[in-house]
Amino acid sequence: MLLLSLVLLSGCSTPQERAARKQAEVEQMMVVYGPACSRLGYTAGSDPWRHCIIQLSTRDELPRYGAYPGYYSAWGPEPWHGGWWGRW
Repeated sequence: MLLLSLVLLSGCSTPQERAARKQAEVEQMMVVYGPACSRLGYTAGSDPWRHCIIQLSTRDELPRYGAYPGYYSAWGPEPWHGGWWGRW
């Protein structure tokens, strides 16, 4: 039991560690997408420039992770026919 507790606690990270990871992620995004946003006419370091970086990053990550179907993804004409709901 003690060993299991140690293993579970070793996977936890402090808020400072999580913040450091997020900061490194943001810095990497700025290195990758910053030049493109600057070429698009945004002033480096401005809020619109940061927004551009986030938009480009999101655009590239969506295909990798797939679109979230949403909470009501099964609602529509097809899921209501057959199965648990039966035929109307």
